[in-house]
Amino acid sequence: MNQVVVLALVGAIAWGFWALFADVATRSMAPEVAMIVSYSVAIGVAGVYVWYRGTELLGNDPTALWFAGLAGVASGVGAVAYYSALQAGSAGIATTITAMYFVVAAALGFLVFGDAPEVSDLAGIAAAVVAVALIAY
Repeated sequence: MNQVVVLALVGAIAWGFWALFADVATRSMAPEVAMIVSYSVAIGVAGVYVWYRGTELLGNDPTALWFAGLAGVASGVGAVAYYSALQAGSAGIATTITAMYFVVAAALGFLVFGDAPEVSDLAGIAAAVVAVALIAY
């Protein structure tokens, strides 16, 4: 099987467990505290992975640090909103709707990078939006 597919499946499975564990945590803990604990542990896991691979921490492009930092800001805002949504209501709705981030990423890719969407891209995005609407409501 393709390495990209295997890694993406591992990510999907891990994030599925993450959503379940985050939902349970926010039942008796403030969402912002649950998020800090979750992300602190995640930083440790990432650190072990960097150490294991022997990855150079700063890379070759200093501007990449700015984009990594901006990604962290966006991730932090998204995580606070997600954990708060978990505490406020149904995990099924919160998880399903926030999982639509790929639609935003695809739209930004089309707009920012000038990628021309194929008909199949648009059909897939539309199908995903319909699926989320059916699951969430």
